[in-house]
Formats: sequence, C-alpha cells, structure tokens
Amino acid sequence: MKEILDIIDAYTAAVKAGKRMALATVVHVNGSSYRRPGARMLVTDDGMLTGAISGGCLEGDALRKALLVINQQQNKLVTYDTTDEDDAKFGVQLGCNGIVHILFEPIDPDRADHPVILLRQLSAKRQEGVLVTLFSLQHPQELLPGTCLLLLPDAETTGTLNESYRQQLLQDAVEVLSTKTSIAKDYTVEETLLTAFIEFVQPPVALVIVGAGNDALPLAGIGRILGWHVTVADGRVTHVNSQRFPNVNKIIAGKPDEVAAQVTIDTQTVFVLMTHNYNYDIALLKLLVKQHDCPYIGSLGPRKKLERMIAELKEEGITLSTDQTARIFGPVGLDLGAETAEEIALSIAAEIKKVTSGKSGISLREKEAPIHGNTLVNIVE
Repeated sequence: MKEILDIIDAYTAAVKAGKRMALATVVHVNGSSYRRPGARMLVTDDGMLTGAISGGCLEGDALRKALLVINQQQNKLVTYDTTDEDDAKFGVQLGCNGIVHILFEPIDPDRADHPVILLRQLSAKRQEGVLVTLFSLQHPQELLPGTCLLLLPDAETTGTLNESYRQQLLQDAVEVLSTKTSIAKDYTVEETLLTAFIEFVQPPVALVIVGAGNDALPLAGIGRILGWHVTVADGRVTHVNSQRFPNVNKIIAGKPDEVAAQVTIDTQTVFVLMTHNYNYDIALLKLLVKQHDCPYIGSLGPRKKLERMIAELKEEGITLSTDQTARIFGPVGLDLGAETAEEIALSIAAEIKKVTSGKSGISLREKEAPIHGNTLVNIVE
C-alpha cells in the first residue's frame, strides 16, 4: 500500500505541475522475478519514477516504453523474457529466470476512472478492495482494456467493463474480496482470450505503539518508513505529543480505555505495549484480548512480566483461549541479538511483518520453495 500512496502523491504533484504521465503495472509473471503482479511505477514525461516494477534492472527500459505510451496515448503490454540466459540482448541484466509482463497505461487526468483515480478511491478509506486489470497475452497490441474496475466492500464499483464479460468479472471480483486471494483468470470473449489480473488489496498495517518513551521513537520511524499507519498512545502528555513524534499519523493521550476507544481495530491492526508502566499495560491488554480481529499484541519486557499479567487476568476470571494466547507476543520481537532501541525496534517490526504476512521468518537461504510462493492463483476455464 505504501507504493500506492507514493504514486498517488506523485500523481497529484504531476497534475499540479502540468506533467504528462503513465502507469506501469506488473500484471503477469511466469517463473522468478524481483516483483510480483501488482507492483506499480508512475512515470512522468520528465523521467521521474515513483514506485518500482523490478529491482532496478527494468526501470531504464520501462522509462523508454512509458514515454512512448505517453506520446501515443495508448496502452501497451511489454514482455521481458529472461528464461534465455543471454538476457543482455534485452538491454537489461535481470538474472531472474522468469517472464514478466508489464502493462503501461497513459494517465489522462480528465478521465474520471483512470487507474490512479481508482487507486486513490481505494486508499481514501481504510478498507480492503479489489482491482481488475484486463489484457491479452495472445494479442498484446490489440486488446488492452487495462485497469478497468475497482470493487469495494460495500459493493460500490468504479470503472467501465464490456457487457460481454462484466457479470462474470464482477462475480469473480466479489469472490476475490471474500477469499482475500488475488487471481489471474482467462476469459474467452468472442473467440479471443483475455486475461484478468483480479487483485486483492489490503490497507496498510496500523501500528499502535502504546508508550511514548525514547525507545518508541525508532519504532515509530521504522513504521513510517514501511508505510504503516502509526499511532502513538500514552497517558503522559509530556511524552506523547507532535513535537516528539512529528511524523506519525495519530497521537492519543489518555487512559487505556480512552486509547482503545479511539482505535478502530481490524485484521491489519497491531499493538506494541511498551509504556514501562505495568498497570497501564495490563489494563490495555485486558481490553485487547477481547478484540478477535487484532492479530498481534506485543509486550515489551521479560517473559515473567507477561506471565504475571496473564496470571492476574486469570485471577479476575479472564482465562485466555489458545487463540488469544497465540496473538500475544512477549518478549516482543525476533531473536536478532538486539541491544539498542533501534535494534529492538527492528526486531519488533520484523516480527510484525512476519505475523501479518503469515510467514515463518526463517532465513531465505533455508527456504527451498520460491521466495514469494504461490501468491497468485492462476485459473483457466
């Protein structure tokens, strides 16, 4: 989501400056690649790039393709095939051994449903959504509807779809929103094969740091770098203020129940309890364990502190279930040998990313399967 937000900001600035632009989107991948479907990059006519579609190896050639699209004002699908070991002939050194299909779309600010407008509508509220991008691998120069639909949880849709496949695409988009899994699906329209990248997009992680001491500063900074929505809460107004935390999204000064009342908790909301105030932490923990959507509650401090809090909750008649216990992480963070506040913040952020992504956190060299795994389901009918 951070990439999307950066693209929206760059688009707004480009429109204000009178620049022309194009959006490049990775729509299909066979084999290995640095970025997966859904990676995006905005290119302006003066060569400014926002976002990324590779590790840097494609961007130079993509700039040239984007400028061509801007001048021609037509969608263009470009395929980079690196399965041939002699990938130097493409003018790029990929070394990924995969086939990457990238869709370039000119952005017309006068259109009410161009791709960046759909991205902006998706990010306007903290909500999930589905984006549909249509293209043809068989006829890449002819049938390129591009980014054509946004579906939101309230069933609101934006975009234009051909009536011959509108109903089926809408049904599939609703299914993707339900399963929270992106798919690539082929449709035969008038004897022509179209491929749809039906992309599930989540809101960014909402990190709630409970505690505004000096050790909270680097964690808030890392959260912002990652594009997370960062809230800092504390009962001490001398600590939790915009002077100490100028770049966070929200500041809450108040008691634990006031903090809980001002945070909307969803499946992407995580908490880190680090007030160094036992009574404050346990009061908030008591409230958070009842929130089944919250996937992560981190507790800074030794294991004995957390065990004591859980024992006190039990004495009050609150016996935690296996699911509730599994969502509490204490001591907080991954075992990285962290010592300083900055290193501890890194270990906490890494653990949050691990949990919210549903990954193991092992070293990638120990992983036998592809790094990204099966993040996209391909369906052929």
